Amino acid sequence: MTLAIFVFVLFAGLAIGLPVAYALILTGVALMYHLDFYDAQIVAQNLLNGADSFPLMAVPFFMLAGAIMNAGGLSGRIVNLALALVGHIKGGLGYVTILAACILASLSGSAAADAAALSTLLVPMMMKAGHSKGRSGGLVASSGIIALVIPPSIGLVLIGVTGNISITGLFMAGIVPGILMGLSLSVTWFLVSRTENTQPLPRVERKDIMRTLVESFWALLLPVIIIVGLRFGVFTPTEAGVVAAVYALFVATCIYRELRIPQLYEVFLESAKMSAMVIFLVAAALVSGWMITIAGLPQQVTSLVEPFKHSPTLMMLVIVGLIILIGTAMDMIPIVLILVPVLLPAAVASGIDPVYFGIIFMLACSIGLITPPVGAVLNVVAGATKARMVELIAGVWPFLLAQCIVLLLLVIFPQLVLTPYRWIMQ
Repeated sequence: MTLAIFVFVLFAGLAIGLPVAYALILTGVALMYHLDFYDAQIVAQNLLNGADSFPLMAVPFFMLAGAIMNAGGLSGRIVNLALALVGHIKGGLGYVTILAACILASLSGSAAADAAALSTLLVPMMMKAGHSKGRSGGLVASSGIIALVIPPSIGLVLIGVTGNISITGLFMAGIVPGILMGLSLSVTWFLVSRTENTQPLPRVERKDIMRTLVESFWALLLPVIIIVGLRFGVFTPTEAGVVAAVYALFVATCIYRELRIPQLYEVFLESAKMSAMVIFLVAAALVSGWMITIAGLPQQVTSLVEPFKHSPTLMMLVIVGLIILIGTAMDMIPIVLILVPVLLPAAVASGIDPVYFGIIFMLACSIGLITPPVGAVLNVVAGATKARMVELIAGVWPFLLAQCIVLLLLVIFPQLVLTPYRWIMQ
């Protein structure tokens, strides 16, 4: 009965158009009434406790760092470097997109921000070279979601905060799966672009490649600083967000000098708006999350999946299927806030490593961002390129299939995640 009330109130609230944060609060209040101990002070206290989180402070700082990178020329220099390296081969602009997305993912941590930047910079170039708008936009969207798996992923920060999982561990474990996502897109692009009659870019001379590499050096140095600093305990993930924001601001204003002081107001304002939305969502989720624990919903879900308890692989397949199904109609952040507190205890009871669970959960969520009918990242690309959603859906499906194959492989062979992670953390 308690589980039915939770599901009904949550989805009824979403169905009538309530913002996700308010639907989560309403769900917590409904469970309080059901258990007959409603207290407005408990609701307020959980809201405050949800926002009062030191690890959560990593989110606004990484968001600010990503905004500064896009406005300050760091993202553009990464794209220029990829163009110089692989732009001259057949279908080279597709490989440029994938390479640039992997590098940008290690800078911003935001799929939407990376997809918007790559759409603006590369889709017009790809169309001029002879690629269709739908195929180009589909590749950009599929490449953009790599940012949710490669550190410093904002999504992994949220999973760490919500599930009380080591954020540094999640960051280190996301490196190899993110690289595999990029490789799968490269193979798929090779297969789909062979039959296209396209015009590659002229080969860049070696001296120009070196010049571009030197220009992008300061941008490339940031992910090295973050990963090395986290691995050796120089700073926490939250402090890494501060380092990223301050470093990006210094490079954009003092070295590249593309971000002017008057522009800072808009950059900080937009970052503050996005950060406030995310933090309020997390705070609202703590209201329902606290009631989920009090009402014993994790135990109820664990009992429902009892038949799969002795097979971690089958358990993960069930969890992945549920996430992808919900991901077709819901954004990544609410999926994390709603499902992690419910599913993580069931996964741990089956012997699944929490860090591995977090990586697979985030990869499944990222696939949902390019899956119709909602496809949040597809909508970002559609807005940036003025493409019709039908075009993007037709263009994205080969890359969507490639990402699903990677996810399936990681579920069947968990050591692809756990072995590199344990080696890095030694």
